[in-house]
Amino acid sequence: MVMEVILLKDVERVGRAGEVRDVAPGYARNYLIPQGLATLATTGALKQVELQRQAGARRERELEDEARKFAAELEGVTLTLPAKTGEKDRLYGSITSGDIADALEREIGRSVDRRKLDLEEPIRELGTYSVPFKLLADLAPTITVDVVRQEDLGDEREGG
Repeated sequence: MVMEVILLKDVERVGRAGEVRDVAPGYARNYLIPQGLATLATTGALKQVELQRQAGARRERELEDEARKFAAELEGVTLTLPAKTGEKDRLYGSITSGDIADALEREIGRSVDRRKLDLEEPIRELGTYSVPFKLLADLAPTITVDVVRQEDLGDEREGG
């Protein structure tokens, strides 16, 4: 004999929140329902779960569309970051994902999460670097970061 319940929260070895599961009646009555982990799967509750699932899927599609638009905006962005250097073009200090995120915010005029920049280690030398920006599991546009000597940037501005 089994009882059909709707999980309100993730339950280990049973299922995730929003799923409809068959469980032993005693497990449902004595543990899942009193702990607020599940509710009986009545007709009304099942309709409510379906509506929530549809709304969640719609919201997920909207977020994915927004992420793809943002990816198109980011693709091809080149950031020029000035840095003080010592001998052999090594930087004093380093350029971190936080520095890149700040420069990117200034460039595109939109707030970005530095944790989405996939910079394996801080940049410590002059050069051009490709930094992936992870938006979704399968969507990571690449940002080009050009690290230049701080004095070189000053010369370009005076001449231009």
